[in-house]
Amino acid sequence: MFNILVVDDQAHIRRLYEYTLEKNGYQPYAAGDGEEALKLMDSTHIDLVILDLMMPTMDGYTFLKTMRSGGSNIPVLIITARDSAEDIRKSFTLGTDDYMVKPVDEVEMILRVRALLRRAKISEEQKIMIGGTTLIYDSFTVIQDGEEIQLPKKEFQILFKLLSFPNKTFTRANLMEEFWSMDSESEARTVDVHINRLRERFRDNRDFQIVTVRGLGYKAVKTAS
Repeated sequence: MFNILVVDDQAHIRRLYEYTLEKNGYQPYAAGDGEEALKLMDSTHIDLVILDLMMPTMDGYTFLKTMRSGGSNIPVLIITARDSAEDIRKSFTLGTDDYMVKPVDEVEMILRVRALLRRAKISEEQKIMIGGTTLIYDSFTVIQDGEEIQLPKKEFQILFKLLSFPNKTFTRANLMEEFWSMDSESEARTVDVHINRLRERFRDNRDFQIVTVRGLGYKAVKTAS
């Protein structure tokens, strides 16, 4: 059973998330602010954190920064009432893995929790296997039908990201925020260039395709049976 820590200063929100998590087979823990959460994490194994931003004593930003600077790679899902582009950018820059705006749909929250836990397992293994294709993160290598293909770092990271979440659409902005620094002079068009290179490299691959979602971005679709 996965241990999920809910960090929110509103008791009724904590109870709602705890109930939803427990109903879906997770073991919930709760903290009213970041300081309390850090103390709990010192004594309890936590697999994922659901984090509010606006809290007394230690807010979500400070908690996230403290957690990441301490070397923790535990997945974090921010759920907050703050919906500005600046809040979203700051949260991802500090190291959150996903971001939802209150009020949230409990079903969507559970789907995102599952996806983040699945991604964390993939990241620990540093390997994705789809049919006859294997991605090995340590060496930025793709093995396709026994042939090794070493990719440039950013091309590999984009492909690894897409294949970690099959059928999930990522916008150009999503990919820019994750793989290019916020002060980078690169434009969203750069993402298109990398996607086109990946498509050319793997145009004959029978296990996956990179699909354009018109007006939104890109997603990877598994074609292996």
